Formats: sequence, structure tokens, C-alpha cells
Amino acid sequence: MFKIIEGDFKNNKYSDEEYLDNWPMLYILENGRQAYIGESSHVKTRMTQHSSIEEKRIFDKVHFIYSKLFNQSVTFDYESKLIQYIAADELYEVTNKNKGIADKQYYQKQEYDEKFATLWRKLQREKLVKHSIEEIENSDLFKYSPYKELNDSQRQAVEDIVQKLKEGTVDKVVVNGMPGSGKTIIAVYLMKYLADSEEYAGKQIGFVVPQTSLRKTMKIIFRSIYGLSPSQVLSPSDVTKKKYDILLVDEAHRLHQYKNISYMGTFKANCEKLGLTTEADELDWILMQSKQAVLFYDSMQVVGPSGIDFERFDKKMEDSFNRRMIAYFTLITQMRVQGGNAYIDQVKDMLAGSCSSKYVSEKYDFKLYSDFSKFEKDMYAKENEVGLSRMLAGYAWPWISKNDQALKDIEIQDVKRMWNHCTEGWVHTAEAIDEVGCIHSIQGYDLNYAFVILGKDIGYDKAAGKIIVRPECYFDKNGKRTANYEELLEYITNVYYVLMTRGIKGTYLYVCDDELREYLSQYMEVEK
Repeated sequence: MFKIIEGDFKNNKYSDEEYLDNWPMLYILENGRQAYIGESSHVKTRMTQHSSIEEKRIFDKVHFIYSKLFNQSVTFDYESKLIQYIAADELYEVTNKNKGIADKQYYQKQEYDEKFATLWRKLQREKLVKHSIEEIENSDLFKYSPYKELNDSQRQAVEDIVQKLKEGTVDKVVVNGMPGSGKTIIAVYLMKYLADSEEYAGKQIGFVVPQTSLRKTMKIIFRSIYGLSPSQVLSPSDVTKKKYDILLVDEAHRLHQYKNISYMGTFKANCEKLGLTTEADELDWILMQSKQAVLFYDSMQVVGPSGIDFERFDKKMEDSFNRRMIAYFTLITQMRVQGGNAYIDQVKDMLAGSCSSKYVSEKYDFKLYSDFSKFEKDMYAKENEVGLSRMLAGYAWPWISKNDQALKDIEIQDVKRMWNHCTEGWVHTAEAIDEVGCIHSIQGYDLNYAFVILGKDIGYDKAAGKIIVRPECYFDKNGKRTANYEELLEYITNVYYVLMTRGIKGTYLYVCDDELREYLSQYMEVEK
């Protein structure tokens, strides 16, 4: 189905097959370390053009990919796919820019999507790639790749944001979106786009990630992407050290204020460095240290008193430092969860105690368990089947293993498990499959399947017909200190909202509170 022909790019020597002169084809330029992927209907002519460009002269070989089934729609699509997958494969450092990469529809696209796996296996046999498609799709580098194929709403958002930045008419851009709507994908895409743009050459551009765990992951990703550097990935504290032309802030809802945090001394010193009092917050640092800021935000993912809730965020947008120019964008398409927006809405209704119908989907698994041993067994089965299946929970158990890893933190129906041994990169550690992840180890990450334990910190008052929380069963000290009951209700339900929106293919629940389990069983499938 696919034929791969090697050519000598350095010396401009190619074979005589007639399709090299006039047929839609793909090609991979490479030098053993770096690669450039392209498509053309006249590949020999394109090689002549490339050889006259300084940045392409680093390559010495070219691999032409031919199929009699190719047309230009297919080669455009496969070019985007190859850029995305080869970049995540990491055998080569891909030098392509990401401008224009988008998810395009065309005749028989589904059939060609299936044939792409055949091409990939051919590339593996030719040793032009090393990992399987399944391995790549489970990697963070693939999930957060700046070469992602954007859907129409994402592409339009990128184009509009770039236009606003270029015009200089706004100094703040806010991108709102539910979990899985592609906020991080767009943030990383924008970072690569700006890094590749001659217009922004020499500009100070930073990528702020508030969570330590996700920041470490992003540094690894930036190290692997041509034109990006791990030094561009910043903590909020890093921002106070110098001024920036543009700051992109992922997960802006995880920025902190001077409240219930473990680093109050550092926080205060950073405020003083900028001439601020501790009435200011990390969002103020961002706005003060950048000429333009792009903030990716979801108010429903604020999970504690130290976070930037919607009221505080909105006020800062309107009157911070007398800067009033602002643009808002909203991402509405669900990109992570295969159950789509209908599933997200069901989770919101469940946690608000306002469900009205049972969730049914052929695209997404959503089950409630009463047998914890079966719950655990099914998680191991999913891990063996597709990988990236993890058990998660709210803070309904103290972290006793922190000081003694011989102890188990969580015991349910005679099954014992321990909390995540680390937060940085926990999802991909060997130990993760046997542990339970907390909110700080999982927020911002994708899973194939999420097995979520709803602890005694959340329940249901059958008589009142509403969701309740139990402060005495909530063990995140920073999460509940200074919080009143209504605030704690919001934080705890937000935690479970985040946990229940991690799974791409499915979410499975084990509920500790009897009345909450009974309530939820009316609105989702129950495992027999």
C-alpha cells in the first residue's frame, strides 16, 4: 500500500520513478538527529526549492512516501499526522513550524485514518520511527504537542488571539474553557507559534505553569520541541525576576493568593520585590511583569481558599494596574472526554444534586461500583488493556504514609492502598498503578480511564435532596483552613469535578456514602 524511496538530498540525487515528478506524495528530510516533514505533488521540484534554503541544508537524506491511493487531501492530512506523531516519537527533533496544522475533513477520511496505522508500521520497519502509535498516544509529549491538529473553534481562537496580540490593542486575553476543552493544547500551540514567528524574534515570552507537577512535565516537553526551551517554562515566582513581553499562563485558576499556602515567606518576599503588599496575588505578579498576558482559566477548577476564584479574577481583569484592555474567548468543544459535553454536564448536575436523567452513551463508559475489590480489579484490567488507568480520590483520608511508607492510607472493604508517593509526574511513575492519586497529582493530566473514589467528605442528604460535605472528613488542611461551609462545599465538589473529568474513554466511581451512592445510581450505569 505504501512505498518508501530514499534519496540523496545533499547531492540532489534521486531515482527515476515517474511519480516523483507528478503525484501527491509525502517526504521526510533527515540528518540522523533532526527531521522535516512535508508534502508535494512535485517532490523533485520541491527538493530543489528546499536545497536553496539555508535552514534545510542541514539535511542529507530524504525519504519519499508514495501510494497510488494518495490524493492531495490525504497528503495534507498525513503531513499533519506525521509531524505530530514523529515529534512525539522523539527519534528525530522535528523542525517544522506549526502554523496551519488543523483537523481537516475530506472524502473517505475515516478509511484513510485507519490506513495511517499501516503507514506507521511501515515507517517502523524502515527504522524511521521507533514507538508504536499506542505508546505515542499515551505520552505527555503527544497529548500536549504544539503540533496538535486543531479543530475549527481552537484554530479560530488561535488566529484571533494572535491577531489581538499583534494589533497591540489588548494587554490581557482570557481563554475560558471546561476541562478537556483544549486550553493547555492551545497554550502550548501558541507558545510554539510565537517562538517560530520572525515578528516575535528577540521578544521575552514565558509559559507560566502554577502546579509543580505539570510544570516539570512541560519542561520535559519543551526540551523535546525544536525552537522551545525548558527555561521558558516558569513558576509564578520566576515571573518576579524580570519583565516579559508576553506571558502565557496555563491553569490560571491554580495561581495563589497569600492564604493557606506553605510558602508564605517566599510569597511575601516576591510581593515586596515588586513593591506590593500581601493583599496582592500571583495573578498581580503576572499582570505587573508582562506587557501582554494570555490567561487560560476555569473557575470550576478552583479547589481551595488559596486559589483565584471567579470574583477575584474578574475584578483583577477589569481594574488591575489601570489596564483596561481585555479580550475574552471561550472554548466550547470537548476534546478530552469521548462522552463530550453531555458527560461534562452530567457530572456538573450530579455534583450540584440536580440530575434529571440517566447518562447513557455508546461512546463513553460511566459506571458505579459497590464492590471495591471488583473496582480495583477492573482498573488493573484496563491498565493491561490500554494503559493510563489510575485510581483517584478526594482528600477523605489522612496522609499517614507521608512519614512511614510501610503504612497504607486508604482502606475500603478490606482493600488497602496508599496515596501518591509523589506529585511531580506521578501519573507516569511505575508505582502509580498501585496508589491513589490526589487532586494535586492529576489536575492538568489526561487518563484513558479514571477510577474515582468519592470519600466520606462528600455525601447526599436524602431528606433535603441536596449534596452535602463533611469538613471533619476532609483532610486537606490548606484546603479547609479559613473556609466556611459554603466555600468548602464549592471546593470539594470542584475537586471531584476535576477528578471525574480526567478520563478519555471512561470514568468509574466507587462511592463511600450510602445515600450518595443511592442517589447517583439513579443517573448512571451500576456495575452488577
